[in-house]
Amino acid sequence: MIISLVGMPGGGKSTVGRALARQLGMRFVDTDAEIEARLGEAIRSFFDRSGEAAFRDIESEVLSEILAREGEFVLATGGGIVLRDANRDLLRRHSTVLYLRSTPEELFRRLRHDTQRPLLQVRDPLAKLRELYLQRNPLYRRCAHFVLETGRPSVNGLVNMALMQLELAGLVDPGRVAATVGAEKH
Repeated sequence: MIISLVGMPGGGKSTVGRALARQLGMRFVDTDAEIEARLGEAIRSFFDRSGEAAFRDIESEVLSEILAREGEFVLATGGGIVLRDANRDLLRRHSTVLYLRSTPEELFRRLRHDTQRPLLQVRDPLAKLRELYLQRNPLYRRCAHFVLETGRPSVNGLVNMALMQLELAGLVDPGRVAATVGAEKH
């Protein structure tokens, strides 16, 4: 089983993905980390030097390689991975896709001081987030098997929501996960 998380930049894919993988006893894989390892540099510097199209080509190659791997894992994807039809098809065909949906305003609150996301280094980041959301929300929904509203829940709350969806769909054995994610051990 492969569980893929999609959503806007800053939507919690890596944070929720790590926690979900830990809860399920699975490996965690992050496309951005894999891309940076391949490039030998930060995505932002490659993006600035080579442009978005070159970055998207490498992103597609890395996604294809990751989804061809053996074993179970949770995959956090980059926010723009859904821009290519082939990537959406790969994700939907080879994994269970969870869309972590956040509003542009929620994302702006989380990201207003972030200097590492190339697409947000603009004069009006909130306007950019709104533009990206209008473009990408339909694409995330098109490839997602499940949509989780990130709104106010904590990371543990989102992990619980994801586990519940996966259990209800018969994809995760209820015996495989603790009754309460994040509960204190006594």
